[in-house]
Amino acid sequence: SKSTGSNSTGLQVHRYPAFTIFTLRTIQHWIARYSAFLWALLKPLGAWGVFAIAAVDSAFLGMPLDPVVASYVYLNPHLFWLYAIMGAAGSCLGCVVLYLIGHLGGEMLIERRIGKARFDKIRTRFEEQEFFALMIPSMLPPPTPFKLFVLSAAILEMRFALFMAAIFVGRVIRFLILSLLVIEFGPEVINIAGNLLREHLVLSLAIAGALVLGGALLWWFKFRRRIPVE
Repeated sequence: SKSTGSNSTGLQVHRYPAFTIFTLRTIQHWIARYSAFLWALLKPLGAWGVFAIAAVDSAFLGMPLDPVVASYVYLNPHLFWLYAIMGAAGSCLGCVVLYLIGHLGGEMLIERRIGKARFDKIRTRFEEQEFFALMIPSMLPPPTPFKLFVLSAAILEMRFALFMAAIFVGRVIRFLILSLLVIEFGPEVINIAGNLLREHLVLSLAIAGALVLGGALLWWFKFRRRIPVE
């Protein structure tokens, strides 16, 4: 356990045992090696690498999706739109697996995991506005329980076309916002954005909406300038 002492100013200072520090550094080391190994596999694949990791992330295992997308965008900022579309398409494909699981009797499983009361709240959201009930979680990065909402949508028999559209739109918005932030501030913005979303969700959504609107207006004005005046 950690010990507590006081420094010269009288403030308490926490001292962690050497074993804890060693363990944390070891975990960080293996995470870094895993990320480097994964990036070495995906980098030659280009946009298909984004598609593949997004599909695996949505269907089975949680993968470092945002860092992969950010790395591609940082290396090829002119292709940010392609990475956003391929990431969204991969997520849609991966979610088909969860959709099938939900249809094959996932209600008992999900109620056992999160409780009936919480599932009833999710059910109410889908009954009121099912598209946004799934699209908004699709926009948000971890630790948002995205797979929980995907399973819930399948259990509540959301139409498959609407299911796919909600995920695709949400993911495209998410990756476009991420891409614009990476182009402007660099890939380290991922950690900053993640902390902001966890602590100030409403403010973050407002900022995200403003970024999307600003990006759309910027694209429109640039497009208008390219049109020759007769």
